[in-house]
Amino acid sequence: MLHRLLVIRACVAVVSLGSGSAWASDCESIRDSDARNHCRAVAKKDKSACESIKDSDLRNYCRAEASGDKSACESIRDSNLRNQCRGVAGGKSGSSACESIQDSDARNHCRAVSKGEKSACESIRDSDKRNFCRAVAGGGRSACESIKDSDLRNRCRAQAR
Repeated sequence: MLHRLLVIRACVAVVSLGSGSAWASDCESIRDSDARNHCRAVAKKDKSACESIKDSDLRNYCRAEASGDKSACESIRDSNLRNQCRGVAGGKSGSSACESIQDSDARNHCRAVSKGEKSACESIRDSDKRNFCRAVAGGGRSACESIKDSDLRNRCRAQAR
């Protein structure tokens, strides 16, 4: 679920995360349609692209991330995903929700994105996820280029700040 979440989301501070529509074209080569739509929504800050995401938890996560309105997180059934959503969509005010996430990599990603502190990314074990985290937590697009997974790399390019 974490890998799918990172491809779908990521993680990533909701209102300031997306780089705008200039890089939304990076989303178009993502193979998974749900991940592609999530990427579009966040890059363009337009939650309407979330509506075609099949899984209701991921659809609500997308809505919250794209709009910056964490109220959509409350409908998410999976508690770890709900807390990730609260942290990412809530920014610094939602960062306390990150502490309830059981998976340490997801917890560190949430911390980095919600607080804008890319140092929290350094504890993430997987190098692709660590580089994604660095980029979306403020490290810029250059961190994306080391990501081997092409879908995650394109998602990263669209959302790096």
